[in-house]
Amino acid sequence: MAMGRIIFYEDQNFQGRSYETSNDCPELTSYLSRCNSCRVESGLFMVYEKPNFMGHQMLVRRGEYPDNQRLMGMNTSDCIRSSRMIPMHRGPFRMRIYERENFGGQMHELMDDCDNVMDRFRMSDCQSCNVMEGHWLMFEQPNYRGRMMYFRPGEYRNFREMGISNMPKFSSIRRIMDSC
Repeated sequence: MAMGRIIFYEDQNFQGRSYETSNDCPELTSYLSRCNSCRVESGLFMVYEKPNFMGHQMLVRRGEYPDNQRLMGMNTSDCIRSSRMIPMHRGPFRMRIYERENFGGQMHELMDDCDNVMDRFRMSDCQSCNVMEGHWLMFEQPNYRGRMMYFRPGEYRNFREMGISNMPKFSSIRRIMDSC
């Protein structure tokens, strides 16, 4: 199984000291004083604005990202603080979404992408989920737009605990299907 590989650089345009990894990295400042650009050699990664996989996040795939401020859509000088490698998933996808925290309210099961939660399920909010199989992205706006959050297999009882201020309302959900 091919592993992903990402290289982080202190300065924009791949300048300054660098740190390379194929694993999750909960605190990039353990290796670099700041991170202003990155290059994905292979695989898929989520990069986060805060340590411990918290805050705004962005999916990056093979390619060059010379300016993290533009990538993350933020005005901070060193916005990538942690990263998580997304493993390749072969097999079925299955997730249950719930209208309220702690698996309360309406529940719907997904096995495929959903471009508009409100239109498909008549569900106005999604505040918890249980990912049984596969890796998923939830988006703030319909049609997979706006801020996103990554969900790997596990129970998520309260999205606010994931460290995003001004918690978005999720309006679309997509499976992570590829690794390059």
